[in-house]
Amino acid sequence: MILVHIFAFISYVFVCCITPGPNNIMCMNNGAKYGVKKSLPFCAGVATGFSLVLICCILCNLFLYRYIPKIVGVMTVFGAVYILYLAWIIWRDKPKEAKNRRHSLDTLAVPTAVVLQFVNPKGLLFGMTLITNFVFPYDQSVKAFMLVLVFNWVVVALSCGCWVLFGSVFRVFFEKNRRILNGVMALLLVYCAASLFI
Repeated sequence: MILVHIFAFISYVFVCCITPGPNNIMCMNNGAKYGVKKSLPFCAGVATGFSLVLICCILCNLFLYRYIPKIVGVMTVFGAVYILYLAWIIWRDKPKEAKNRRHSLDTLAVPTAVVLQFVNPKGLLFGMTLITNFVFPYDQSVKAFMLVLVFNWVVVALSCGCWVLFGSVFRVFFEKNRRILNGVMALLLVYCAASLFI
């Protein structure tokens, strides 16, 4: 039973981190514009900022679980609905034009990457859903939290690094195989949502 939840946890983290979102689009653009070496600090900033978001999610959930325990069932349902919504969005996703990806921020600065994580709705919802549904029901120890934080930092950094490394080539690959890749990612998310009730 615990393996089902570990696989669902890993699937959820992988799908949410590797699929296109604000961070990955910016990393891809950085890789295409500035090259891998200059773009890597931004990747580290994204991973670090996201770890800070997860710490906030852990603290928020600690409060909710200790002082409002009945909220667990409600949060599980909302988490499952949100994951199914993500699956639907990924399945229906269409590539955006490159001209819409331009921005005026200094996308090579580590502080920019860290701060952006606190205004990234995908990241905030991902963090709350991850902690609420895949960590707290099974383990609330400091060791578990540290493992989750380290694992997520590595996955986010590697994901950003992939988008930087491949730059526009990765975008072309996604556009060429979009339907198949979106289908696989959507099915993994449906599995994650179902696993919350197993």
